[in-house]
Amino acid sequence: MFESLKKKLSSTVGKITDKLSKEEEEAKKREDQDKSEAAQKAGKTDTKKAPKSEIKQEEKSEKKKKKSDTKEPEQKDSLIEEPEPSEKEKKGLLSFVRHKTISEKDVDDILFELEMSLLEGDVALEVAEEIINSVKEDLVGRKIKRKNDVSEFTKEALKNAISKILEVDSQNIDELIQLKQKQGEPLKIMFVGINGTGKTTTIAKIATHFIEKGYKPVMAASDTFRAGAIEQLTHHADKIGVKIIKHKKGADPAAVAFDAVEHAKAQGKELVLVDTAGRMQTNVNLMDEMKKIQRIIKPDLILFVGDALTGNDAVEQARKFDDAVGVDGIILTKADADAKGGAALSIGHVINKPILFLGTGQSYSDIMEFKPEWMVEQVFGE
Repeated sequence: MFESLKKKLSSTVGKITDKLSKEEEEAKKREDQDKSEAAQKAGKTDTKKAPKSEIKQEEKSEKKKKKSDTKEPEQKDSLIEEPEPSEKEKKGLLSFVRHKTISEKDVDDILFELEMSLLEGDVALEVAEEIINSVKEDLVGRKIKRKNDVSEFTKEALKNAISKILEVDSQNIDELIQLKQKQGEPLKIMFVGINGTGKTTTIAKIATHFIEKGYKPVMAASDTFRAGAIEQLTHHADKIGVKIIKHKKGADPAAVAFDAVEHAKAQGKELVLVDTAGRMQTNVNLMDEMKKIQRIIKPDLILFVGDALTGNDAVEQARKFDDAVGVDGIILTKADADAKGGAALSIGHVINKPILFLGTGQSYSDIMEFKPEWMVEQVFGE
């Protein structure tokens, strides 16, 4: 899951690390060369010439020999002091890293490549730009103390950027159910989205999820427009053992939703799950029907169901539904098959609404509550 996004971010860490490591190696070579030239200027001779110097010293007069003997301790002193620069040389191996401050020039090209890769991975433009700006802000001006810091700082900057994108105030549905119970009311959830995203199956998965928590849901077949929609939801309801409220095809969708709410109140059921016809904002009649359902039952939550594999299309659909009726949360289907991760990363940030659930397979139990820290772990974990 999200393998493509994981590779892109990991590649960025590697490229920045390699670039700064290469600069470090070049700096070390220059430093060693400078030291070698300085040593030669200081009069340090090659060890092969030392024996010739000693022979010449032996051939000199006694007086000159004594003078040379008096200078010998000075030469020895200089030899004793030699470890000091050698010690500095050892420390100097890390001098580049210790004094290196990351500049925009160090990361600009690589971050531009990352931005292009994110856009290719269906990440929304505004989200890609925010990630890049966040990473740059975290890295530029950072002082590196050792080579490994480059990789660590880059990875941490990317994790921070992704975490910020995923930070959206979320709804706790369990708490909302309990609050509604105290008021003697069921929690009313209305599902919206276009046809083909798995909306009807998702409703059955959500029902299963809350049945396992001990709640009693009821379904409302308010998609009276699409041929076969009522039969499809009825099939799911029968399979999982949930009551379904339905009218004939072409009936008033708001009336179906209203009857489902009344049934839940009468039977003490905690959840009403309302299916709606898949539509786009261009279909005025269907949009008006959806607004009528909203006006009649006053849902506590409107959840947008989108297909993760459609990437930016799902993001745009969510934006349009939010503009039309207001969306409180998001469910992404087929997340298990989503290698890119663009929709999961972008959709909540674009409309500033939380992803609440991910569909992860074909069975009714294949749905999971979405946690931002889980996605960060998916992208950056081993």
